[in-house]
Amino acid sequence: MNLTLHLTDNCNMDCSYCIREKCPRDMTEDVLLAACDLAFSRGQRAGLCFFGGEPLLKKDLIYKALDYCEEKSGKTGIRFDCKMTTNGSLLDEEFLKRAVRAKMGIGLSFDGKAQDICRIFAGGKPTSSVVEEKARLLLSYMPEASALATIAPQAVPYYAESVKYLHELGFKHLSFVIAYGRKVNWTDEDLDTLRGQLEKTCGYIKELFIRGDKVFIGPIYSKISECIKDKNPAERCHLGVRQMPVTPKGDLYPCTSFIGDEDYLLGNVFEGINEAKVIEIAKRSSTPETCTGCDLVKRCTNSCGCANRMNTGDENKVSPLQCTYERMLIEASDKLGEELYQTDPERFAEVFG
Repeated sequence: MNLTLHLTDNCNMDCSYCIREKCPRDMTEDVLLAACDLAFSRGQRAGLCFFGGEPLLKKDLIYKALDYCEEKSGKTGIRFDCKMTTNGSLLDEEFLKRAVRAKMGIGLSFDGKAQDICRIFAGGKPTSSVVEEKARLLLSYMPEASALATIAPQAVPYYAESVKYLHELGFKHLSFVIAYGRKVNWTDEDLDTLRGQLEKTCGYIKELFIRGDKVFIGPIYSKISECIKDKNPAERCHLGVRQMPVTPKGDLYPCTSFIGDEDYLLGNVFEGINEAKVIEIAKRSSTPETCTGCDLVKRCTNSCGCANRMNTGDENKVSPLQCTYERMLIEASDKLGEELYQTDPERFAEVFG
């Protein structure tokens, strides 16, 4: 099974849109190893995602988990996979050499040209120069690493420029999401600017396509691919099924935004999982009633309970912001998809099929 280990609730950055409250609470070794055992207890694959806060504040725990799980995999024959999301500031060669041996996937939270607008160190210092240096180091060891950008309202004017910057830095896999939650306030003007930035980004993607550059830029690529494959992105989200967070003290929840809500507590790593509760909560992950008549219902991530909860406080209620964003994203992606198909149908099928 897949577990997201919140190794610490602390972080060395102070990002303006972050919904997590920082505090000096770390996972103990007992909780860590119990979580590893739980990941190996189901099926023929154990997956861990190292998360935080900032997980590299607890490198010692990551090393212990890798050693323990690799040994356990060798003894049981169960496959072990791991990944990590990090702000990158604490990456070093020693860690990357160990991560390469473990075949770890790393996602670098890096907002590109907007980095210093929202992502600063605790204390107020800018982070862009440090993270750019670490990004180059990361790519030298892991050319397939991902760049994960979060676009807050004040960073929207840098969206298209950031896509180009991160790609030219060397990232072949980029993922851009807009900032949600109580700390951000989107205006109609921001959304108009976002629409223009999506159009500019699509223009850049067309340039890359024409020159044969192999790259993935989400969520635009995903929207095109899902359309031609007739896949519903909403079907991917089932609370507590695909990935289950583990808090520093070992409690289990269906998704990150539900942590601390006792109504959604699914058990803990020592006593196990409340199976009946998992089934009951997973069944709630359905299309909200307000979306059932929409012509884009199968193209939208409307049933993501985590995103809905962040925006409206209700896992089954989609916010106007999310609805507007999804509509403009689908519109821009469909237009781009048609242009790319007309440009080179064979290559289009190869890239998105």
